[in-house]
Amino acid sequence: MKKVYLVGYMGCGKSAIGKRLSFATKMPFYDMDNEIVKMTGLTIPQIFEMYGEEYFREMETSFLRSFRDESCIIATGGGVAARRENREIMRETGLVFFLNAPFRDIWRRISTDRNRPIVQRSTRNDLEKLFNERKPFYLQSAHFKVETENRSLRDIVDYIAFQIGRLKGTGR
Repeated sequence: MKKVYLVGYMGCGKSAIGKRLSFATKMPFYDMDNEIVKMTGLTIPQIFEMYGEEYFREMETSFLRSFRDESCIIATGGGVAARRENREIMRETGLVFFLNAPFRDIWRRISTDRNRPIVQRSTRNDLEKLFNERKPFYLQSAHFKVETENRSLRDIVDYIAFQIGRLKGTGR
């Protein structure tokens, strides 16, 4: 098996779960947004402001095409699954886990986050609409749907680690 991708809406727990999953599986962890920031020397808000969202989305696709050829865990950006090419790349190069969190939990986590350009320029209703628009893409990209509601980070990590271990021997 190569990569493990965590997909889902912003604030669903991809980074928090990815870090813990890395510890549990001894696989390196990368946060796609952080890697793009390192590559460009710009924050995500700066990239959006200077070059626009489409440019950022192209950077995500480029990242998926060319990022390290190693077994690792990648927390993707919240919009990465919206592109068909991205969904195909992830499904072909690894296992994809969709972290399905209810919007009310997500809203509680993201509503005051200044590092999310989309949150800063959108209303709660706009964000909930985007959440509902993206959900089918997460489902299309996922090998596994992971319900996060009323589950501890440890339970979620244990479940994902179990699935990774179960599939390691199948050549996935």
